[in-house]
Amino acid sequence: MNNLVRLNKFLAERLGVSRREADGLIAAGKVTVNGQKAILGTRIDEKSKVCYNNKVIPFATEYLYVAFNKPVGYVCSRRAQGPSPTLYDLLPAKYRQLKTVGRLDKDSSGLILLTNDGDFAYQMTHPKFHKEKIYEVELDKPLEPLHQQMISDYGIMLDDGPSKFTVIKDNNHYTVVLTEGRNRQIRRTFAVLGYKVIRLHRTQFGKYNLNKLKSGSCESIIM
Repeated sequence: MNNLVRLNKFLAERLGVSRREADGLIAAGKVTVNGQKAILGTRIDEKSKVCYNNKVIPFATEYLYVAFNKPVGYVCSRRAQGPSPTLYDLLPAKYRQLKTVGRLDKDSSGLILLTNDGDFAYQMTHPKFHKEKIYEVELDKPLEPLHQQMISDYGIMLDDGPSKFTVIKDNNHYTVVLTEGRNRQIRRTFAVLGYKVIRLHRTQFGKYNLNKLKSGSCESIIM
């Protein structure tokens, strides 16, 4: 067969689960291919009839791209973490199978992209593509000029390596331009220098921006 696709990758994209979770569905006998129970490592093509819980999953799919303005207090995972709700609670039902492209932590707000296009997600998040992300940042105290220069020109050493990004001052507010995407990188970088981030709001990711999208709202992106 031509254009073979791993079954777990196919299920992950269509059902909005991880590949590991897709493997679990296969192992539990919930997936059939051409009327037979699927096994781990199965590959399929457009002629394969794949069913999950006896429901056919079409091979072809329409790719969706969505911009969402995440409010503070929501996590980006599908499952709530303790008392913190998930952003999926705010999405229309038709978008709840999409995956987030990168994440924002619970205490941060702003632009999140969601899609079912794995290639798009990879191109937006892999460091080699250097996708620019722009944030509005407020600190608990004014940033010393020397510290601003250290971050922008030399970088700050964190546990997982050096962190360097552009910091632009605008009165008592700051704009951060970042091309990496490590966990809580901006917060951790300022913390090393003795600052606490009290507001972190992403306004742009690559060529996509919030425009006038209201907090908690989403809109389809035209590619």
